[in-house]
Amino acid sequence: MNGNRKVAVMALCAVSLAGAASVQAEEKMTPQSLIDRQMIQDQITRYYYNFGLAEKKPEESFYADDGVLILGTRRFEGKQGIASAYNRPPAAAAPAPAAGAAPAAPAAPRERIPFNMTVDNVLIVVHGDTATSQVIFTEYRPEKKGDPMKMTVQGKEFATWTKVKGQWLYKTRNVVSGTEPPAGWKE
Repeated sequence: MNGNRKVAVMALCAVSLAGAASVQAEEKMTPQSLIDRQMIQDQITRYYYNFGLAEKKPEESFYADDGVLILGTRRFEGKQGIASAYNRPPAAAAPAPAAGAAPAAPAAPRERIPFNMTVDNVLIVVHGDTATSQVIFTEYRPEKKGDPMKMTVQGKEFATWTKVKGQWLYKTRNVVSGTEPPAGWKE
């Protein structure tokens, strides 16, 4: 190896080592942080998998008591607020039948059609009992039961996490349609 090439290889190694050191300085890799990262990734997977279940777990159960869900410009706070984001209000009551007419039959409940969500490019940074995550999600839905799945939505989620009694829960979950992080986002 000639002298210039040797210097270039040594400089490249130094830059690589400096980059690795800065990553370790941002997030200390410990056995516990690796376990926490996996627990958060499992929670993200369960959250998105839940959308495809016929009998799903309440979405708000994935959030801390003071959790916040931000969907575009809409903000939902606390478990009750988050539940309202996912639960449609009941259908309006049917008008009362005219005098002497038979009562109207109750409307049939709308059947829930399960759909699939995939999560990609998961980035999780643990800071003790808090963490941040970024994921890309893709939604696939059939038009009606039995139809093939079609991609309907893709977006990005930026979230903060808190560890409560050993369980990782969303503190904030900000869903955006583009790729830019929300204002003030810090990993």
